[in-house]
Amino acid sequence: MKVELISIGDELLIGQTINTNASWLGEKLSKAGADILRTVAISDKKEEIIASLDNINSNTDCIIITGGLGPTKDDITKYTLSAYFGSALKQDPHTLGKIEAFFAQRERPMLKSNYKQAELPIDCIILENDYGTAAGMWFEKNNKIYISLPGVPYEMQGIMEEQAIPMLKKHFKLESLYHKTALTQGLGESFLAEKIANWEAKVYSNNFSLAYLPSPGIVKLRISSTKGIGDENKINQLFIELENEIPEHFFGYDKDTLPSVIGKHLIDKNLTIGTVESCTSGLLASQISSIPGASSYYLGALLTYSYKLKSTLAKVPSVLIIKYGAVSEEVAIEMAKNGRVILGADICISTTGIAGPAGGTDTKPVGLVWIAIATKDGVITKKHQFSNNRERNLKMTVLSALNLLRIQLHK
Repeated sequence: MKVELISIGDELLIGQTINTNASWLGEKLSKAGADILRTVAISDKKEEIIASLDNINSNTDCIIITGGLGPTKDDITKYTLSAYFGSALKQDPHTLGKIEAFFAQRERPMLKSNYKQAELPIDCIILENDYGTAAGMWFEKNNKIYISLPGVPYEMQGIMEEQAIPMLKKHFKLESLYHKTALTQGLGESFLAEKIANWEAKVYSNNFSLAYLPSPGIVKLRISSTKGIGDENKINQLFIELENEIPEHFFGYDKDTLPSVIGKHLIDKNLTIGTVESCTSGLLASQISSIPGASSYYLGALLTYSYKLKSTLAKVPSVLIIKYGAVSEEVAIEMAKNGRVILGADICISTTGIAGPAGGTDTKPVGLVWIAIATKDGVITKKHQFSNNRERNLKMTVLSALNLLRIQLHK
């Protein structure tokens, strides 16, 4: 089954909203065995919708349209499709009943525009929306299937999973693909590829495909099989070999995150943790505490952005700051050691650096970061030299600190 995705909405084009619907649909449909040929975002104008439909590839089997279904005047997708397929609108009693029940449950009055949402093309198969008021629509024309869905992500996802995908599987012989993704931190894409070249060759020798998916601080490695779940054991074994090859960088699979992996280690070892932050100013604390149940191991943070608070809160001797500077291994060590005692934690991480874009010197340029981790056994430190981009430096510092902690916990 060859699929094209059309996302409707000016908010997608001007960057006001990230097109998460396209990425979700791409993942779900590819796993179901579909071949995604193209995804486009278009303005919510009638002529743009029609132009996109007229420009569909001749070998495309299914077109999925998201957005433009709703009660307001700018939601024109239903009316455009009705005219495009020559199908008159008629009020559907079952859909009207669901909309009325939706508002009654919330004790809210229905407006005239809400009643009009029950008017649907008579030639479409109605895809019920159990999560909102805009029904989905399924059209068939010239051996192609057109599916129109609301743009609200959880509504679109519910209709796809519960109705559209099962219906598509009845229409097409789909061979489910199998994907598994490993997560690595601390090596750029090119360095990683060079380091695991022999392993990569082994992946290809097993007739699997391999994709590198880089982002700041993290590179994902996705192995795909066209034979579906039957290749799961082979792929698992390949990833075990990869983990043994790069243990300092390999931290999880698929939906894992460094905070979630660390949380599991801390719970298993019955350890608590705290943070003392300068350059990251709470970002590290936010990541660690983002995991449900983090209160069982995360105790809190000292935010010591200024020299004064490094001395008064984190008890860093002012003589050290004067001698070595706030961004130094010596100060990072004191922050972590003293923070562990002050917070009463088993482990304490400290960060101090020059995030930029200003503040650097010849000896301490922008992007210089020191990370320290204190435990009962002592303190380890790590120096990093990142870029001159402030946002990227902060993100890289947090990821590097988390991975350094993961390595220590994994020992």
